[in-house]
Formats: sequence, C-alpha cells, structure tokens
Amino acid sequence: MSADPKTPLDQVNAALNQLKEMRHYSKNYVEQLTAQWLLFDSELKKLKQAQNIEELMMRQGELYDALEKEISELEELAVALQPAPEEPMGTVH
Repeated sequence: MSADPKTPLDQVNAALNQLKEMRHYSKNYVEQLTAQWLLFDSELKKLKQAQNIEELMMRQGELYDALEKEISELEELAVALQPAPEEPMGTVH
C-alpha cells in the first residue's frame, strides 16, 4: 500500500493549516497573558518582576505578527500553485 505523493500545493496547504492553528493558540495565549498581567501588574512591580512579563508579552506579540506574515505569504503561494482550470472538451480556438 503506497501513499500518494503530496504535491507542492498539498504541502503548502498542510503548512498553512498548522500555522493557522498556531496563530489561533498564540492569540489566545496573548489574551490570557494580558489578562493575568492586568490582574498582577502592581504586585509584580513591587516584586520587580514586571519587566520580565512585559518582555514575554512583547515576544508573544512578535510571534503572532510573524505567524500572520508567514500565513499571508503561504496563502499567496497556494494561489500560485493552483492548477490551471482545464478547458472543456471540444472547444475550438
């Protein structure tokens, strides 16, 4: 039983699906981290830990932005890899 080889379009679509899932979770994590930050901001400042959390929030935001960029680029590539529509049989040029 041999599996059909994946086309470049199949591979791009698989990567797109994985990146979109990562983007979804990344966005949720940023929202959760922000909510926690708002709850503990003053306490963390007293403990001199606020800067650490701020840096994590920035990095998480950068990851989200990078995922958005890569998704956009792969979506453009997927469009370019779409096979050309076949002409109906019997058409005369």
